Amino acid sequence: MRPRRITRIIISLTCSVVAAGTLLMAGELHYAYFNRHQLPDAGPFSRFELSTIGHVYDTAGNPLIELAREYREISQYEDIPPIVRDAILAAEDKRFFSHNGIDYASLPRVLWKARVGVLAGRLVRGGGHDELSRPPFPQGGSTITQQLVRGSFLRPMTALENSYQLRHTGAVAQVLASMIGPRSVNMLARKREEIRLSLWLEQLMRAKFGSKRRAKEELLARYASSVYMGNGQYGFSRAAKYYFGRRLATFTPDDADKAALLAGIAKSPRDYAPNAANTAKIVRRRNQTLALMERDGFIPPGTAAHAKARPLEVVKHEAQPPLQASALVAHVLEEMTAGNPSLTAEDLLQGRIQVHATADARVQRIVNNALEHGLQRYEQRHPKAKGVIQGSVIVLKNRDGRVLAETGGRQVFNGRSASYRDYNRVTQSLRQPGSAMKAIVYLAAFQQGGFTLDTMVPDEPISVSNGAQRPAKWIANYDGRFKGLIPIRQALAESRNAVTIWLVEQIGIDSVLRTSRSLGVRTPLGRYPTTALGASEMNLLELANAYRTMASGIVAEPYVIGSIVRDSGEMVALSRQSPARASLDGEALSQIQEGLRGVVRLPTGTAHALASGAFPIEVMGKTGTTNDFRDAIFVGSTYGADGITAAVRIGFDDYHSLGSRETGGRLALPVFQELMLAIYRERIVGTAPAFPGWMEDRIAAALLPPPDPIVAPDVALALPGETEWFLTSGSGPR
Repeated sequence: MRPRRITRIIISLTCSVVAAGTLLMAGELHYAYFNRHQLPDAGPFSRFELSTIGHVYDTAGNPLIELAREYREISQYEDIPPIVRDAILAAEDKRFFSHNGIDYASLPRVLWKARVGVLAGRLVRGGGHDELSRPPFPQGGSTITQQLVRGSFLRPMTALENSYQLRHTGAVAQVLASMIGPRSVNMLARKREEIRLSLWLEQLMRAKFGSKRRAKEELLARYASSVYMGNGQYGFSRAAKYYFGRRLATFTPDDADKAALLAGIAKSPRDYAPNAANTAKIVRRRNQTLALMERDGFIPPGTAAHAKARPLEVVKHEAQPPLQASALVAHVLEEMTAGNPSLTAEDLLQGRIQVHATADARVQRIVNNALEHGLQRYEQRHPKAKGVIQGSVIVLKNRDGRVLAETGGRQVFNGRSASYRDYNRVTQSLRQPGSAMKAIVYLAAFQQGGFTLDTMVPDEPISVSNGAQRPAKWIANYDGRFKGLIPIRQALAESRNAVTIWLVEQIGIDSVLRTSRSLGVRTPLGRYPTTALGASEMNLLELANAYRTMASGIVAEPYVIGSIVRDSGEMVALSRQSPARASLDGEALSQIQEGLRGVVRLPTGTAHALASGAFPIEVMGKTGTTNDFRDAIFVGSTYGADGITAAVRIGFDDYHSLGSRETGGRLALPVFQELMLAIYRERIVGTAPAFPGWMEDRIAAALLPPPDPIVAPDVALALPGETEWFLTSGSGPR
């Protein structure tokens, strides 16, 4: 072949390559600068609607819990001190305020850092060896705008770019993948889209805010609020509090060392977030940032040397147990979504709303501790139950049913912490109320008329129907004895099963069911006599609310949300029925209050332990123990609208027995006693209201020796305390 012809061929090929390259470059420039198809929704970004932190606060404004996808706080541009802004610019993008999203002046530096040898090797070996070497394109070199685009709009694309599978279709992508490998093509495609969106975003922000300067300020604020800073913290504001225990706004020029440290974290939180194991590397990165700040004129000469000499000073994060309020938070979410269908848990996780609960963190801590102590006492008697015995407690304000504290289980169950999420045994667990149900039966009898606390009733053997063609079921008392005719106040105080069933025969089970509904019990109860002894199930919140109503005479739906505030400051409207006077006969209400007060004051009452001098709080209440000692319960109240009500239940989740003699009076009552003492000792809810003098006088007049018991000839059981007990059967409600 003649030399002249060879030259023409070479020139033609060169021109073709140049033409193809020019066309390709023109196409890419057009794509980056003019293609505005398939753009992401920039509305939330431009409105600065970043995901923040949702809080559930107690009544004093103390956070009970923080909930978030990303734990961040929003920082407006003016909230970022100049020393921090300068540190960010020095470390990340010194020409940020002059470029339009892409820093062309830095491209030579980026290209120089490109791993040319790696790229050449790829071209020689082919893309199939992609996984055998490092990517040819270096990390870094991105402007702040590019970093924002990557974190705000390209997360899915970025998450897939390190795959060794090609994530993009098209002939060009396939050809490039065969030459330099799928992973490198994935990275190039992401970088290409990042450049396009960065140019578009800067244009959009300039149009929205009216000038390049204002747009840049807004972009910098979004960067400072969104960047990950290690240890679960997002944004410089959260990082300043987490690492230095200070608000970001307090930083001054004298804090150049701290500003430089924060700015250095953003490059690689894993490497540069302060921790005891990596101090040398963190200090080196901080000092590099200080040197850049001085070189670029952000701090005066000599300042860097002074700041570099300072030791690393960060807050020590002691491992403190969080306030266990998982049940309370679960209750908040249930109530929020039930009452406001437009709200979801995601609104709280994204920080779009803040919830102010009715709970008091002080009461919550008291309740948590009291339950733990009660369970520990049980575990000392039953070592095999350690870590698996469970309990739940709810405390309500009598006046309106607001929840003051709620714990749905122990703090560590089966070796797993329940600090953040757990099954809420207050609202989600339906269990038998045991003898605690009897108060509702007695109130129904007082309501119907013809019965008072002084009415004599028969405590004698009695049976209930057990179904067609089956023998009747005989009812016995826990102590295996009958006392003959006794006053109703004594029958209630001693939790006499036989009397309770006799009363149901007189007034009818429907009267009991109507009364339970009037007290706020919403779970359907069985229409059979043994419901009076606690055979039908309800949740602990319903039981507590029934006693709250009896203590106050006020009907109210328990609630745990005081208010909900949107991030705009707008209050969310809450639909809630106002408390109202209960549709109970006034005399009947006084009778049940006096009767439940007698459970404590009468020497034979099942809660007489609360009448000791060591417990100077006047309360009314009732113990409960269910079939086979499966659950131990106590529900009690201080008097009237200004009082409070607390319900305690202890038992195993699998319903197996707590053990002989493990009654409500032995297990649940001490928990109630401890929490009531602490709440009133600290005057969290004021002083304990006194019962009316005339009521106390009537009970005092009834403090007479009980009549001699009559032992039933066919009863062999004789145990102290109280529970529901079927004489002829070892199963069924007790």
